[in-house]
Amino acid sequence: MLTIREARRQLAARLRAAGGDTPILDARLLVEAVAGAGGEDDALLGEQAAADLDGYVARRLAGEPVWRILGEREFWGLTFKLSPATLEPRPDTETLVEAAVHSLRERRGDALSVLDLGTGTGCLLIAILSEFRQARGLGIDLSGEACKVAAANALANGVGDRVAFREGDWVKDLEGRFDLIVSNPPYIPGDEIPGLDVAVRAYDPLLALDGGIDGLVPYRLFARELTPFLAPGGIVIFEIGAGQEPDVSALMRAEGFRYHGARKDLGGHERALIFSR
Repeated sequence: MLTIREARRQLAARLRAAGGDTPILDARLLVEAVAGAGGEDDALLGEQAAADLDGYVARRLAGEPVWRILGEREFWGLTFKLSPATLEPRPDTETLVEAAVHSLRERRGDALSVLDLGTGTGCLLIAILSEFRQARGLGIDLSGEACKVAAANALANGVGDRVAFREGDWVKDLEGRFDLIVSNPPYIPGDEIPGLDVAVRAYDPLLALDGGIDGLVPYRLFARELTPFLAPGGIVIFEIGAGQEPDVSALMRAEGFRYHGARKDLGGHERALIFSR
């Protein structure tokens, strides 16, 4: 039997040899998952834990992301369960939460209404509701399974009584007006998807990736159709892909939206675009 320390060290070496980008982190997370967080380094890894770890390692070496293996990921300091129907939350998307908090900083105590289009795990909406304690939200997703996952995540993160999730096709049959509309829509051009890293193309749902021939299909719909759903003084915040800022901002301005600029992610890329009427 190996100790927890030895198991972690050997696993990191295997992952490094296989070309993993973050072998030490992955090894720590996977060993903690089977041994329990806070386990003593000199404690022995039990037979069942070792067997479970072997299964996790096989999946990781096949390209499955470590967070998919663990079934959950942290976002904005909160924990979100994943499913095959949901996009895995990424740190870059936290830029949208930062943009919302900054843009609506004078209204932190107001009873805002928030709409999240393409909600997935619900990470964006739930993180925003955790910051705006009087706000209420609605998340819409084409996947009924994603809506179920998001609802469970809302309950687990203490905002279940202030949010609803609904299966739907963007704003079709939607009613009401919202102070904040956010979306991380699919924005990857369809013909680029086969060239994505296996961790994305094989494990994130295609529905959450494919933005059509040029990656801009959802933004064209938003530009045409969001106006009736935006309350006076309300704002819209989108996530975009690399290099899409000129096209998305032009689409929105052409339909009468005012562009308030972009917020950059940690990598220095324009990630969150902010608009109002």
